[in-house]
Amino acid sequence: MAGKDEPKKKDDKVEVVTNRVVPVEITTEMKDSYLDYAMSVIVSRALPDARDGLKPVHRRILYAMHEEGLRHSSRFSKSAGIVGDVLKKFHPHGDSAVYDSLVRLAQPWNMRYVLVDGQGNFGSMDGDSAAAYRYTEARMSRLADEMLADIEKDTVDFVPNYDGTRQEPVVLPSRIPQLLFMGSIGIAVGMATKIPPHNLGEVMEALVHLVDNPDATADDLFKYVKGPDFPTGGLIFNEHDIHHAAASGRGGVVVRGEAEIIDPPAGGKSGSNQIVITSVPYQVNKAELIMKIADLVREKKLEGIKDIRDESTTLADTRVVIELKNGTVPELILNSIYKHTELETVFHYNILALVDGVPKLLSLKAILEEFISHRQVVVRRRSAYDLRRAEDREHILLGLSKALDQIDRVIETIKKSQDSAEAKIKLMERFSFSEIQATAILEMKLAKLANLERQQIEDELKETQALIKELKALLADPKKILSVIKTEFIEIKDKYADPRRTKIVKHGVREIKTEDLVPDKENILVLTRGGYVKRTDPTEYRAQRRGGVGVVDLNIKEEDFVSLFLTASTHDDLLFFTDRGKVYQMKMYDVPEGKRATRGKSIMNFLALADRERVTSVLAMPKNKGVTSSLFMVTKLAQAKRVAAESFRDVRRSGIIAITLEAGDELLSVAALSDKDEVMLATASGQGIRFKSSDIREMGRGAAGVRAIKLSKNDEVV
Repeated sequence: MAGKDEPKKKDDKVEVVTNRVVPVEITTEMKDSYLDYAMSVIVSRALPDARDGLKPVHRRILYAMHEEGLRHSSRFSKSAGIVGDVLKKFHPHGDSAVYDSLVRLAQPWNMRYVLVDGQGNFGSMDGDSAAAYRYTEARMSRLADEMLADIEKDTVDFVPNYDGTRQEPVVLPSRIPQLLFMGSIGIAVGMATKIPPHNLGEVMEALVHLVDNPDATADDLFKYVKGPDFPTGGLIFNEHDIHHAAASGRGGVVVRGEAEIIDPPAGGKSGSNQIVITSVPYQVNKAELIMKIADLVREKKLEGIKDIRDESTTLADTRVVIELKNGTVPELILNSIYKHTELETVFHYNILALVDGVPKLLSLKAILEEFISHRQVVVRRRSAYDLRRAEDREHILLGLSKALDQIDRVIETIKKSQDSAEAKIKLMERFSFSEIQATAILEMKLAKLANLERQQIEDELKETQALIKELKALLADPKKILSVIKTEFIEIKDKYADPRRTKIVKHGVREIKTEDLVPDKENILVLTRGGYVKRTDPTEYRAQRRGGVGVVDLNIKEEDFVSLFLTASTHDDLLFFTDRGKVYQMKMYDVPEGKRATRGKSIMNFLALADRERVTSVLAMPKNKGVTSSLFMVTKLAQAKRVAAESFRDVRRSGIIAITLEAGDELLSVAALSDKDEVMLATASGQGIRFKSSDIREMGRGAAGVRAIKLSKNDEVV
């Protein structure tokens, strides 16, 4: 009784129920409730079914349109009415979720093959939203009709809708593997899916091949399915990455929008180079891409762009024109755009779909196998339905044929009956007709008594019996079912296949480095004794006559002066040798560029120098190896060493030892050296020595070197 404690048995344990309230551990309840919620999101909202490739909302939209007769050849209907039907009959969620899904099915920049024909404003690839559903109209596309073909022939299971007032399909009998065309993106609880769209013709060819060769490998299928085929076109790189992602269900492929560099017309009075973008990566907002480029120009992270404008008209005529300033290297600008914007992006595969209601990571082959299995079930159920209908029709035709053979007796029996009910009973008793046959005879028109009409019944009977024989043979032989499926695949391909839009580049895209974004040109490097460094464009200096007074090159403090000066390419490596025998490396373009009269920046900002460590030499290492064969080093105490230049090609940021020094010694100078050079050293006391470079052999990087000149007391090399 309510209000009293009573035992309740649960899992072989006895719990005490007080006032019908069952005490439950909060952790247990949270776990169970969260799992129920997670599975509801996974199965009923976020993940597509592997068989028809649709999420529940998309399936309900198409089925509601099918019920309303909104086929591709019918009239358009208000989107508001379609959304209302879906909400009323099938989808117990908000109207915005349904309309947004309907809109996406009609957007050619999101869907490789649209499932809804839209009339009105359905948005744009610039991020413009669609008009409200009271202003737009829609109907199913031709391809959507193929997804619902034969649904009335008991080809799929139906379940009650949310309120039990009508039935809805669990899955559509789809004749196309929509999972590979949809471009599905979904976020569930603890999992997500992201499946790129593919080319219909390629996928149907792969299906035909798999029907003929069930043991086909992934590599065999890749001969047909080259890779994703995005509705916006573009380029995808590296066949190995594409195949790995498709074979495993996970992976990333680099996607680029297409761009070309257009030179100014020859002989024109004026003009500059242009970069014309003709496609953007899948699901990249074109307007935001243009704004990002403009922001980079405004922030001076991208220099050399004069103007940018969008001349696009339709998806097929995407055209973004970037006007460049005179003297700008267009390849560098394009590389910068690839590096800093979404004109180059990575599409990450995560092919997760529901198989028998369970989330499963699928490969390309697994998706095709699931679809073939689905079509086998559909064709078998369709054939069984057609067989039942044919047998029913055969039964009626046999009755009509038998009645026509004894038509006079049949008519006499009917005439002597008081009503149709009595006539039916008498026909069943006297001629052994079934109830169905008797009803058909009573409904038969007198025109059927004509000879030609009688012949038509006989012909229809023969055709129906032949169909029954064919359907029984089909249902008894799985190979024949596969043959039917294969024929349908070929029909779909012939009817809907179109050329690939996305181009595949077999090799991988080369990583864009900073070097690719900086023009390769000569610069002047200036380093002062106080440790200030800068690089300057040589055009900052003008040629002067013999008597010219020169120009101020550096704004420095009174006690400071220029200690090193060299010219090098912006792409060259610079080696900074210090008095402590260490060497540091950086790129010429990493040195801050300054005007002629500026002081520059402290070298401590770029090199990890110790306290009171001073740079004594700077050498440029050109990109092409072999230009400098070796480096010659000399210390204050006359130690000399020759080292192969290649030993300093890769120097870590913290620096490395260039020469091992004795206590009190300093690395004085480093110079590039070839076998034909001669070396001359001078000391503070005026002593000098000259010798061939070949007199000193090359040593290891950590060696201390050899004595180059004998010094007198208190003397040193200068």
